[in-house]
Amino acid sequence: MSTPPSPSGAERTGGSSVRIGALVPLTRPGWVEAGRHLLAGLELAVDDINDDGGILGKPLELVVRDTAADPERAAAAVDELASLGVVALAGEYHSVVARAVAARADALGLPFLCSSAVLDALTEQPTPWVARLAPAQSHGWRIYADHLLDAGHRRIAVATQPSVYWASGTRILRDHLVARGATVVELDMSALAPTAVCDALVDQRATALLLLVGHPDPAVSIVKAVRGDQRLTEMLIGAPAGQPEFSEWAALLGEDGAAIPFLRYLPECLSPLGTRVEAALRARLARAPSFVAFEGYDTVTVLADVLRRHGADRTSTAAAWPLVAVEGTRGEIRFSRTPGISVRQWAWAPVQVVDRDPADLDRFRVLHFG
Repeated sequence: MSTPPSPSGAERTGGSSVRIGALVPLTRPGWVEAGRHLLAGLELAVDDINDDGGILGKPLELVVRDTAADPERAAAAVDELASLGVVALAGEYHSVVARAVAARADALGLPFLCSSAVLDALTEQPTPWVARLAPAQSHGWRIYADHLLDAGHRRIAVATQPSVYWASGTRILRDHLVARGATVVELDMSALAPTAVCDALVDQRATALLLLVGHPDPAVSIVKAVRGDQRLTEMLIGAPAGQPEFSEWAALLGEDGAAIPFLRYLPECLSPLGTRVEAALRARLARAPSFVAFEGYDTVTVLADVLRRHGADRTSTAAAWPLVAVEGTRGEIRFSRTPGISVRQWAWAPVQVVDRDPADLDRFRVLHFG
């Protein structure tokens, strides 16, 4: 049910370290590349904290568990980590998994700082135990919808699969777009083949297709089908969930993966801290870090500040969420109670709509900033 900790977090006994549990998707069907970037950020921050003296004279230790995008496996990992004496939980990329983690953490009274999942309803009821860095889905996806409207799109198709996350995204987009005069058509990918999607786009006279589906399948197959259909040469393909952010996307699709706008959570310009962290992450990953890696770094930075200032115990950590004022890689991080959000929320991390440049697939173009 669990994987050994990473080398930077060799487990110790006898209270010789301050432990944080890290939950990341490292095996399929989890989004493995996203998990690796998240873990790289978490680990780099732990190394930096320990180079600066650790926590209250003790080294900070990361105890890593692989969620594999499985909510039940993640909930079991929370129980295990709680028994190992971690003072807090960090991480997770997949929203449905983060929701399971948040529910179990709330039940156990274990602080959880969610790094990257965006689903608004991270918990069923407001809880003092959970806080989040990533912008809520309703915030980021409305910015994405505004970009579509600014670009002149009024007939928009959404290719989707059954999931709480995709259903939430579809609802946010529909509510925001329809209220501004656009039409949104939902294409159920559990019933349609990629070629049938092309026919539906023609029939509906859509000008944009949004991919609210899993990666690599069926997202990659849909892109290939649309790009190969001569009737759809002017069709905009979009991926608000961020599938094109990672190198696997470019490797699988090549030029077909360019000019597909997606959301990422980075500022227009990195601060000196962000610039230093970017260089260190690039060295670790042997490629440009995604925004997910920065989210990992910021997560540990916030937790370390809380533990140093308020004590390395669970109750003090959760009680300190409203007091956080920490300079992260992407701006000053503070948590607040945000209407419609059940957890303490950083409102907001910077939001960009970007795509891969057709002239250089390793280069990202910023199309919209919110």
